[in-house]
Amino acid sequence: MGPYVLDFYCVKAHLAIELDGISHDMETRPLRDARRDAWLKERGITVLRIPVSELPREIDETADAIVRMAVELSAPRGRWIKTK
Repeated sequence: MGPYVLDFYCVKAHLAIELDGISHDMETRPLRDARRDAWLKERGITVLRIPVSELPREIDETADAIVRMAVELSAPRGRWIKTK
């Protein structure tokens, strides 16, 4: 995406999913990640960052959260029409 490589991207939801290892907490990486997230946000892309350390313990919850966020972001914008 532009000058960046995303771990995963859902086109319909404009959702970037980033799996962050320990290196994302070191040196200038948090600042670089913040700049990258801001660049993506300016282009209408939501970034979901998931710590890799949590995946083994919470894989089902993480998968559910990703699906919920993708569905929410993919929903049509504007007025909701109530049907019978």
